[in-house]
Amino acid sequence: MTRVELPGNFALNVEVSGDGPPLVLLHGFTGSARSWGRFGELLAARFRTVAIDIVGHGESDAPADLERYEMPIVVDDLVAAVRQLGIERAAWLGYSMGGRTALHVAAAHPGAVAALVLIGASAGLDCTEERLARRSADNALADRIERDGVPAFVDYWEALPLFATVRALPAEQKAAIRAGRLRNRAVGLVNSLRGMGTGAQEPLQHRLHELGMPALALAGELDAKFTQIGRDLAEAMPDARFAPVPGAGHAAQTEQPETVAALVTDFLTHLPH
Repeated sequence: MTRVELPGNFALNVEVSGDGPPLVLLHGFTGSARSWGRFGELLAARFRTVAIDIVGHGESDAPADLERYEMPIVVDDLVAAVRQLGIERAAWLGYSMGGRTALHVAAAHPGAVAALVLIGASAGLDCTEERLARRSADNALADRIERDGVPAFVDYWEALPLFATVRALPAEQKAAIRAGRLRNRAVGLVNSLRGMGTGAQEPLQHRLHELGMPALALAGELDAKFTQIGRDLAEAMPDARFAPVPGAGHAAQTEQPETVAALVTDFLTHLPH
């Protein structure tokens, strides 16, 4: 565990493993740097993985000030933390919320991003009405966490149809995922939803054509919604391609770690230098 101190009396937790070309890992909502599991181990065998607890998650600070969770501040902090480790340029991999965040890193700091890998990710909601509805829904979720607490929220979160395929995993693996989610603090999850949720973030569809770095979009083939979103992302970016992950739903890297690690490794090891 490495605490990287940033301006404003704020620190992010970073877990560095392996040796090789640098690869930054950004987890999904309620996850952490520890939640990559077998997939993370496979990547660390080929890369120097830099797994970061996004603000409000894991061992990173969870300030009460909402500004620290707004996407432009979040991405500046992430890039600053990676640079403090002596890494000016890396491949960035993000899952779900982490994928949205990685896209914003690429848009705001293209020089820091050698390549992008997006798993079950989106560029946000381009439709104003959909974005407002999502913001309202995310705020209602935040209210629910404040009212009922993190354990009750995790019960609700794990029962969502989005994670139906995760519920088929072995009991021991599901228990480990749940334990990681329960380590989060209410204030961090609440502010994450309100500050950098899909409804709160700026949509990036109008900027995807600017992101010229090589990119790989992945989605579990059983996750129809994000499979289509992944195809749309790959079509909109100049040097991107999409690949479905057989036998997986939304958390493809958790459900099929060997398959996804092989896809990621093949993509990153064949980049032009």
